[in-house]
Amino acid sequence: MVAKQKILITCALPYVNNVPHIGNIAGSHLPGDIFARFCRLAGWETVFIGGSDEHGTPIEVAAQKLGISPKELSDRYYAVHKEIYGWLDISYDNFSRTSLPEHHETTRGIFLKIYENGFISEGVLKLPFCEKCSRVLPDRFVEGMCPKCGYEEARGDQCEHCSTLLNPDELKSPRCAICSSKPKFKEIKHLFLNLDKLQPKLEKWIKSNEKIWSPQVVSAALGWINEGLKPRCITRDIKWGVKVPIKGYEDKVFYVWFDAPIGYISSTKEWAKKIGRPSEWKKFWQGDAKIFHFIGKDNIPFHTIFWPGILLANGEYALPYRVAGLQYLNYEGGKISKSRAWGIFCENLAGTGLSSDLWRYYLTLLIPETDDTEWKWKEFKERVNNELVANLGNFVYRTLSFIQNNFNGEVPKARLYAKDREILELGKKYAAEVKALLWDIRLRDGLRRVFELSDRGNKYFQESEPWKAIKEDREKAAAALYVCANLCYDLAILISPFLPKSAQKICEQLSAKLGSLEDVGRERINSGTEIRNAAPLFPKLDDKTIERLKMTTSKVTQYEELFKKEATYEDFSKLDLRAAKILSAEPVKGSDKLLRLKIEVGGAEKQLVAGVANSYKPEELVGKTIVIVNNLKPAVIRGEKSEGMLLAAEDGETISLVTLDREVRSGSRVR
Repeated sequence: MVAKQKILITCALPYVNNVPHIGNIAGSHLPGDIFARFCRLAGWETVFIGGSDEHGTPIEVAAQKLGISPKELSDRYYAVHKEIYGWLDISYDNFSRTSLPEHHETTRGIFLKIYENGFISEGVLKLPFCEKCSRVLPDRFVEGMCPKCGYEEARGDQCEHCSTLLNPDELKSPRCAICSSKPKFKEIKHLFLNLDKLQPKLEKWIKSNEKIWSPQVVSAALGWINEGLKPRCITRDIKWGVKVPIKGYEDKVFYVWFDAPIGYISSTKEWAKKIGRPSEWKKFWQGDAKIFHFIGKDNIPFHTIFWPGILLANGEYALPYRVAGLQYLNYEGGKISKSRAWGIFCENLAGTGLSSDLWRYYLTLLIPETDDTEWKWKEFKERVNNELVANLGNFVYRTLSFIQNNFNGEVPKARLYAKDREILELGKKYAAEVKALLWDIRLRDGLRRVFELSDRGNKYFQESEPWKAIKEDREKAAAALYVCANLCYDLAILISPFLPKSAQKICEQLSAKLGSLEDVGRERINSGTEIRNAAPLFPKLDDKTIERLKMTTSKVTQYEELFKKEATYEDFSKLDLRAAKILSAEPVKGSDKLLRLKIEVGGAEKQLVAGVANSYKPEELVGKTIVIVNNLKPAVIRGEKSEGMLLAAEDGETISLVTLDREVRSGSRVR
């Protein structure tokens, strides 16, 4: 560490086809924010950069299913993400978007320099082409049976059932995810980044950071190096993304993992313009600034191989100083899962009635710095009650309320003894230790050290017995409360990277402004300082509250439904909804998800194919009266004709048929 330095901090750009859960927060945004707040506190020139990753196949697929444009979908999810990070006090200096013109221009400029430098080559990929849709299908637009486990809903890039990485041509019975027709495979030209040419420089750079990076990050990066780097395709045949600016490739866009990390640079440019110094970004990307990336472990190869490969090939930008690759946060014995409603989903936090600091505190203790960690509600309650309330909260409140009640609400004048001086000096010692731990990105240990100082304060208060001294030796009581008031201020500064709201509350009660690390242990709270409305910092949690929180925070908001294009009455009136009676039901051969239903609608028999086998046994359906879309254009699904669609509610993996609460004649219109 040096006294004066420039620091640029980034967190992995969240993909805007979903909403963050606590694992995303603990694995990137929160540690990045704590580190940024610490750097500012240390007096370093600091910029904390974020943004949303808005390009790529998943965005295009999701938007198409909802009947809206990728831009509309990105706009809506961007607003949700920004609101959540704001509520959690993630203090980005700029939170940008990869769909903005600034980013597109920056990406094309970086690519053209790489192209000029000779690190781009042409190659051929064998890709699926859907004749019905008249388009090349990206990996995720192809579905089929996994060749390894037989799962029927595997995607062209990966089987979610067995986690096998796949190519589209490896799927059995491949089909277009849009129209279900069988694609043909064609050889198509694409552009590649020649990572093989960059391998010697990348290996040298990685090894030069072995003492700075964590062992798992170094190991993962060198693992790729030892396997031998190959040219990597950087273009895709989709419409939504940054257009490739060279002849013959005008109909292609850059692969999302080429353009996404460039978002760090374009977001910094946007920040520089916002502060009125458009060239300021160069100090951080083309100067001697230290660049820190906070990412999940799945992103380690991209930030230690592909991203620095882009920077080296371009030759005009600084390489990262440290890549903080964090592990995963699990939830009550399992992986966080939106489909199973298993976890804590961040759109629910603002409605819990708890301060963001309570969530930040426990999540900080769970930051997966070296190993996977796990959220446990019982431990959350214990940590809040035994540490926030009983340690830090208790020390601050008993100190400030005692001054308020016994010294006319003002910090008393004091004659200090050696023991008192010794306690005051602790602030400097702990500040130095916390500074070293946070610089080393040992954030959990840094937080624990702050609470050790608070614990020392509680013991000093207890040993000083001011409730007795106020009656027997007022001067002794005054000395103890003067020391404790200054210790409260020191704690406010040291706790501020972790619990910014609580730090501010302490300062407000002390009639003080939050200082820097240099102010810790300097007796900044003078005699005569007014104590304003001393009040407890944290609420105690009971079992009833925990049960309520479990229920409310695990709810999954179906944003996709909220984002769907509005339907007019005329749109709805085109649907012919009818009551229908199920006559028979049987599995569709080769599928564990589909059932073939024979139904009767107003005297006419029809056949439906429905994906309800995971929720209903065939015999459970026979005789039920359901609601169907009667005038839906027939389709062939798995070789079976389907002449309509039944209506059902979907809650995660649970499906419930829409039925009628009293008997009606088959064929009755549903309005």
